[in-house]
Amino acid sequence: MNERLEFRPKRRPNVLWIFGDQHRAQALSYRGDPNVYTPNIDNLARNGIRFDNAVAGAPWCTPFRGALLTGTYPHQNGAVQTPSPLTPSIPTVAKPFNDAGYHTAYVGKWHLDGSNDREHYVPPERRGGFQYWMGYENNNNQHECYVYGTETEVPMRLPGYETDGLTDMLIQHLESHVGARSDDQPFFAVLSVQPPHGPYVTPTNPDYGTRRIHPADIQFRRNVPEVPWVRERAAVNLAGYYGMIENLDYNVGRIRQALKAMGVDRETYVVFFSDHGDMLGSHAQWGKSSPWEESIRIPFIIGKVGGNDNMTVGGTDAVINHVDIAPTTLGLCGIPVPAEMVGHDYSAHCIRSDSPEYKGPPAREAEPDSAYLQQIPRKMHMHTVNKAWRGVVTRDGWKYVCTPGNDWQLFHTADDPYEQANYVYDRAFQNQKERCHHRLARWIEETGDDFELPDIRLEA
Repeated sequence: MNERLEFRPKRRPNVLWIFGDQHRAQALSYRGDPNVYTPNIDNLARNGIRFDNAVAGAPWCTPFRGALLTGTYPHQNGAVQTPSPLTPSIPTVAKPFNDAGYHTAYVGKWHLDGSNDREHYVPPERRGGFQYWMGYENNNNQHECYVYGTETEVPMRLPGYETDGLTDMLIQHLESHVGARSDDQPFFAVLSVQPPHGPYVTPTNPDYGTRRIHPADIQFRRNVPEVPWVRERAAVNLAGYYGMIENLDYNVGRIRQALKAMGVDRETYVVFFSDHGDMLGSHAQWGKSSPWEESIRIPFIIGKVGGNDNMTVGGTDAVINHVDIAPTTLGLCGIPVPAEMVGHDYSAHCIRSDSPEYKGPPAREAEPDSAYLQQIPRKMHMHTVNKAWRGVVTRDGWKYVCTPGNDWQLFHTADDPYEQANYVYDRAFQNQKERCHHRLARWIEETGDDFELPDIRLEA
């Protein structure tokens, strides 16, 4: 292996983002979920760096995606709810990659052009500046997915299941790019798939990586209440949900093999994450846009398929947020982070100290001590929180959440991951509450947000 490394020419790294929709952090076999088996994602985690405290600071499709691509908060870029458009004049992460000479490609779900309609057409000038773009605005039918873009502006139906078809398209495009390049042009590519977002239907072809998971075999999380209608609905949905995740894992494996076959496995960072989680019956809640762990915690892994010759292996307690993903990705490639991006670059966690790219250990005191959480408009969906809210999660495991003028939640998730003990009105935890409250107030001020916080002072 060392001989191979010694004689390989030095190339600038590639980066590939792979992310699904509503894939909560807990739903991976390496995270201990007994209902699902994800060997390919587990291997990526085993040979890379795990950010197991990663959060979706705005756990809703469009607000997360706007923050992801611009490195700015939803109230700063205007994409505050689903749907809402991302202003084309705001540069995305594709611009600094384009400027650095990278080939940029986006395949799959977009959901940044202000529509929930599957027939909605995203014009070229509203595709984030990606050189290659094949996708769609939104789709909630995984067995009938239409895409359009660089190859054809006429919507074409993908054969088979969405995740499989989009993965085929990504692999074919990367093979074409890598095979044609004469100057070793690196790439930044994105694969964005709808599953495991509902409806919770799995591929019908057993050859595509999906076991037959029976609802009766589901092992519920401890915070799914023993209420008949909740558990009946959760069991059926979770059986489909886990099947969709196993299919996504299967396609991660296909991508791993394709990168090896292309000979770029050792120079390609694979970044695996999700836009937010899914409650699926925990606390009798459904969907996203809630501040509980099942909604805000996302998987976040950075690894290399062909080895970790210059990468740190293990985990970090850094609380990476949606605005941090673009700066961190640029940092992996040594590209300066644009001034308009407000997120933090966590790439120092990823590079081994004996690597030529190493620039010193992460300066913990310079990193955010917490992450800012937002649900900006009041959301009135059934079985989810019908209030706007703001919150903060700290690096040492505390979570504090307020609705307008009201203190609502205070959990110590480090020792209470199922959030069974709410200390918000417990005087014994007033010091922690005040610490989190002051940090939340600072986030609101520092980011230019507008929110009515409560008065939490104790009466004499």
